[in-house]
Amino acid sequence: MTVSRVINDHEAVRSVTRERVKQSIEALNYAPSAAARTLAGGDELRIGLVYSNPSASYLSELLVGSLDQARHSNVHLLVEQFEEEASIAEFVQHLQRGRLDGIILPPPLCDLPEMVAALQAVDLPIVSVATSYSPEGISVVSIDDFSAAREMTQHLISLGHARIGFIKGNPNQCATERRYEGYLAALSEAGLELEPSLVSQGFFTYRSGLDAAEQILDLSEPPTAIFASNDDMAAATVAVAHRRGMDVPGDLTVCGFDDTLMATAIWPELTTIRQPIQAMSRAAMDLIVKCLRGTSDQSAQNGAQLLGYSLIRRQSDAAPRRRPRHSNREK
Repeated sequence: MTVSRVINDHEAVRSVTRERVKQSIEALNYAPSAAARTLAGGDELRIGLVYSNPSASYLSELLVGSLDQARHSNVHLLVEQFEEEASIAEFVQHLQRGRLDGIILPPPLCDLPEMVAALQAVDLPIVSVATSYSPEGISVVSIDDFSAAREMTQHLISLGHARIGFIKGNPNQCATERRYEGYLAALSEAGLELEPSLVSQGFFTYRSGLDAAEQILDLSEPPTAIFASNDDMAAATVAVAHRRGMDVPGDLTVCGFDDTLMATAIWPELTTIRQPIQAMSRAAMDLIVKCLRGTSDQSAQNGAQLLGYSLIRRQSDAAPRRRPRHSNREK
C-alpha cells in the first residue's frame, strides 16, 4: 500500500519513507502492472501512441482518429516519438516510467520484431495498426494491402496501360511487400511480364519518390502509368512529370495509396487507394481500451481486425495517349 501511495503521489506518506521507496523502485527497475493498476484505478487509462513515421500526412490522420476515440473512451493519450538511433530498451523503460496501461503501435514500429518483443517483455498490452506482422498475443487492425494494390493495378490495366511503373515503399514495413505482391499478381493475371526496370525503390517519403520517379522516367521507353506505394511518393512523381513538361494524366497516369491530405492538396488530385487511417486508429484505441477494461472476448484480444478499403478515382488517371503514326512524307 505504501509503494502504491508513493507511485500515485499520495500525500499520506512521510518524506523519509517516500525517499526510501523511490530508491528501491530505481534499484529494482520496478514498474507497476498495467492490468493491476487499471483494475484498481477505475476508468482512467493512459494509452501511448508511439510513432516513427516520415509521412506527416499519414501521422496526421493517425492522430486525428486516436484523439477522437480517446475523448470518447475517457482515455489520456500520450504521444511518444521513437528516434531511429535510440535504444529500444531505454525507450521501453521510458514508456514504463510514464505508467502507461497500453500501447498503440503504427508502422514502421509495429513491423519491428525487437520493439514488439521488448514491449511484450514488460507486459505492456499492444494493438498494432496497418501490419501483417502479428505474433502471439498481439491484436492488429489493418486492411488487405495485397488486394488493394492488385485492384489498383487491375484498374490501370483496364484503362489500357501495359507498361506500369511501380514505386516500392520502405523495405522495413510489411505493407511494402504486400502491395508489391498485389501489383505483381495483377500483371501476371493480365498476361503482362514484369520488367524490373519499371520498379524503383522508395521509402514512403516525398524525397524518395522524387528519386524513384526520376529513375523510372529516365528509361528509354518510360511507362505510361506509375503506381506509387503511398500518396507522398505519388505526389513527388507528379512533380517530376510536371518538371519534365509532361501532362498528368495525358502523358503519364499517376496513382497513389492511402488517400491522405496530400492526395487532394496537389494538382491534379490523385487517384488512390483509400486506406481508412482514422478509422483504423479509432478501432485500435477502442480495442485496447476494451481489452484493458475486460469488456472484449479473448478472440478479439488476439486476432486481426480487417477494415475495408476503396479505390478513389480523381483526375490523375486516364487511358494512355494514342500518338499518331508519322507518314513517310512527315519523316
